[in-house]
Amino acid sequence: MYKESSNVVVKHLVNRLRDVRTASNEFRLTIEEISRIIAAEALEDFETITTNIETWQGSLDVQMLEVQKLVLVPILRAGEPMLTGILRTLPYAKSGFLAMKRDEETALSKLFYENIPNLEGRTVLLLDPMIATGGSLIDGIDYLKNKGAKRIISLNILGAPEGIEAVQSAHPDVDIYIAQIDERLDENKYIRPGLGDAGDRAFNTNR
Repeated sequence: MYKESSNVVVKHLVNRLRDVRTASNEFRLTIEEISRIIAAEALEDFETITTNIETWQGSLDVQMLEVQKLVLVPILRAGEPMLTGILRTLPYAKSGFLAMKRDEETALSKLFYENIPNLEGRTVLLLDPMIATGGSLIDGIDYLKNKGAKRIISLNILGAPEGIEAVQSAHPDVDIYIAQIDERLDENKYIRPGLGDAGDRAFNTNR
């Protein structure tokens, strides 16, 4: 299943990302904001647990997300601002990291770093701003499944229909929550109209 956000605030923020005048710091902050909104949409049916808290009127049993069953895994480096944003809302969630790089000639991804906690019985939010061909996302999902993740939810900012279809075909059990689905991939496997390289723009490493 995939679900594109219909939130008008999300669409507004995506268009801010598209603007070439949006500076690096604002670009990161905007990704953080979008990520918090789509994470809330993705976790709407997530398990809760009864917790006793102290309110100004005394003790109260409330329902809280079972955060200990959640692991946030960004695909570095572009996924890092997504992690930062979601951790502002869920500061006690565990985190892991996958670093993957796309070969510009083959458009294939290569894993060169990982640091993943125990995933047994846990749900992973896999954070990757862009779904172009879907290759890096498919590889990341493969890796996390092999690590024993109970459920994987993909959170993404922008995607092409071709990439989403590829991910859904390879992993139909993975739900995708995405801010915006664009028109297509071009002949160089870039998203059109897109927003450029999310990692370069977030960390001001444009050549």
